Amino acid sequence: MPAIPDTTRLFEILSASGNNYNIAKITTAYEYAAILHEGQWRKSGEAYISHPIAVAEIVAGLGLDSDSICAALLHDTVEDCADKTNLKEIEKRFGADVALLVDGLTKIVVLEVEDKEEAHIETLRKMLLAMSRDVRVIFIKLCDRLHNMRTLGAQPDHKQRTTALETMHVYAPLAHRLGMQRIKQELENLSLMYLDPYGYYEVKQDIEKKYGMHTDFVEHIRKQVGDKMRENGISFTLEGRIKSVYSIYKKMYTQNKSFDEIYDFYALRLIVDTELACYTALGIIHEMYNSIPGRFKDYISTPKPNLYRSLHTTVIGRFGVPFEVQIRTREMHEIAEFGIAAHWKYKSGATSREDMDKKLAWVSRLLESEEETRDPDEFIDVFKTDVFQDETFVFTPKGDVITLSKGATVIDFAYAIHSAVGNKMTGAKINGMIVPIDRVPQNGEIVEIITSNASKGPSRDWLNIVKTGQARSKIRQWFKKEKRSDNIVVGKAAVEMEIKKFGRPTNEPQRSEIIAATAQRVGYASADDLFNTIGYGGITVSKIVTRLREEFDKVVRPAEPVNEEKAPLRVENIRVSDKPKQLRHNSGIVVDGERGCQVKFAKCCNPLPGDNVIGFITKGFGISIHKVDCPNVENGMKRPEDADRWVEAHWERGRAENSHDVYEALVQIYAYSSLTILAEITMALADMKVLLLQINTQQKNDGRLIINLKISCKNVDHYHSIVSRLKGLKDVVDIGRGFS
Repeated sequence: MPAIPDTTRLFEILSASGNNYNIAKITTAYEYAAILHEGQWRKSGEAYISHPIAVAEIVAGLGLDSDSICAALLHDTVEDCADKTNLKEIEKRFGADVALLVDGLTKIVVLEVEDKEEAHIETLRKMLLAMSRDVRVIFIKLCDRLHNMRTLGAQPDHKQRTTALETMHVYAPLAHRLGMQRIKQELENLSLMYLDPYGYYEVKQDIEKKYGMHTDFVEHIRKQVGDKMRENGISFTLEGRIKSVYSIYKKMYTQNKSFDEIYDFYALRLIVDTELACYTALGIIHEMYNSIPGRFKDYISTPKPNLYRSLHTTVIGRFGVPFEVQIRTREMHEIAEFGIAAHWKYKSGATSREDMDKKLAWVSRLLESEEETRDPDEFIDVFKTDVFQDETFVFTPKGDVITLSKGATVIDFAYAIHSAVGNKMTGAKINGMIVPIDRVPQNGEIVEIITSNASKGPSRDWLNIVKTGQARSKIRQWFKKEKRSDNIVVGKAAVEMEIKKFGRPTNEPQRSEIIAATAQRVGYASADDLFNTIGYGGITVSKIVTRLREEFDKVVRPAEPVNEEKAPLRVENIRVSDKPKQLRHNSGIVVDGERGCQVKFAKCCNPLPGDNVIGFITKGFGISIHKVDCPNVENGMKRPEDADRWVEAHWERGRAENSHDVYEALVQIYAYSSLTILAEITMALADMKVLLLQINTQQKNDGRLIINLKISCKNVDHYHSIVSRLKGLKDVVDIGRGFS
């Protein structure tokens, strides 16, 4: 049995920090966590307590306080040891602050939702709400995720992919938004290593090869710059930097560049004492080297929203090799590395609470946006747009800087100023010229919003134009407040149109019963409340269609089919006791006119609702359902001894359109070999919420790849929509329906 890890390194970090930690309280937290986690083990075989200790070490490295260290040690106790402790006990032993942090870090495990996606979104909402109350929650959560990523190799393949995607899409960008670049870069690199290991290691090898070729170049410029700074009496620290694997990979992927075209591969980081010294050092650098036009950025006078401040310039060194120089003060450097965590550490007194609230205002805006929608997909879209996108900096006519998500329109700009400005907007000007309302401002442009008190308010079409959750939320708030009666009409029409698609006639009482039951299931007090929410865009009809159909089927019975006389089905010798697990009675398959037969779906062709199918009576294992074009069907038909074992089969009417079951489907992709193809496919499937069950590749002699996927799929139409999306990937040549 592995030895229980000790806390020697943790307490060494605490001691070396120079901070006044409550060592007794931290020791008690460790001892309590060790008792609670006793007998629990990680997938790697280590004692589970090793994880909280490692998280506490990372938290301590950020310089956070004693309560944060205690919460890191205790963060999994309420979730994983619910039979031994609870939040009240944590509060009793360690205080309200520690209990609040632990609560914010605890997943919502027992939740009355109908799918795992909603549970995940609710956990994310809970974490954000806790973060808005105490920012330390997200610091600890990022440290927790970082250690989980460092030890992800012990998890099974599907868990690795799922965790890496979530990290890439949620936690790494969140670390970026908080300015925690060191953690962000490691999360990105580790995620890429699991999402596209081939691409990751190829870029990593290119970096090592290129750096090895230019070691003398890096040392030469370090010496040159250092000598020049000393000549001018500037106190400094000089660091070298190479771009991370993921940042190079991303630039190659998004800008279609080769590795040799990455200009800012090398960088020098010059850390000085004062802001004035930053600009003095910049002048010296530009005297020493030729600068590349358009490659200078001043983030000191115009900081990024995540507090990042620095001067960036790219210059040409000897042998024509470009390199970047970053110039900043020591405090700027700490904040660049650790973001708001560093700010919190330096200014954690009472006077900084208001300042910190301003810097985290985007969290409050996100939560406001979330309140206006019940749609999990849209909440994630808002999350990605408002939190994770690159920023554009534009100016008001008075010279104030407004930060927008990249791709945001002038309508987004209007609502970023104030909701009243957006609601009264009638037009916009950029640099003095009138522009369309869907115009996207660029960095440095001056935007002026034209308003009128006679305006009738925003248009519903604006919901399809705006890019930020903040603007979408404020538009919805206006419609919710001002246009309830109109919303009800719009929402009712949308729901009744969906009911008509179900293909069976209904009367008014039946529709009322169906809609009232559906509204109650999705959390609305009345049908009008549901109609209102659909009308102002808080939820889409597609999100309630499954429950709407279920209520429809309860109320509106299908007409009895007319049975034709057929020969009795020759399946009387099938032995139920020999039936394997994959046999289905309620499969949606009709065999020789009979419903409810024991069937299984052939793994060689994986038929889907909507496919033409045929049945084969197996010996003791029910009826195997194949696609009619399956190679095994063609070969089997040629064997005379099996001729009487083939039976007619088809899907029940409406099964392809209305099935809620999920089936396995095979996809065979022919693609050019590239660094990014596997990551693109994986991310595309994740965006479509398609579960990837299996993947393997085969290299052809001509350099192309054959990529075989097994995915979850509802029916043939769903399959075609997935294929259509995958065909849009730049390296994909063709896609076929796979057979195994």
